[in-house]
Amino acid sequence: MKLGVSLGYWGLGVTPADQLELARTAEQLGYDSVWTAEAYGSDAATVLAWLAAGTSRIKLGAG
Repeated sequence: MKLGVSLGYWGLGVTPADQLELARTAEQLGYDSVWTAEAYGSDAATVLAWLAAGTSRIKLGAG
């Protein structure tokens, strides 16, 4: 079984540093992927680039 974590959007009280910390924790715990939300006015590519720079193994996705 593969497990992933949805990180949601930047903002709404969640900083980029918070999301990176969550992604790193998920990676350390052995999760397979982290996902970020994408919607009108919320750019997923920027978030994914930030997470990719701060992690090494975990897969990243948007949806």
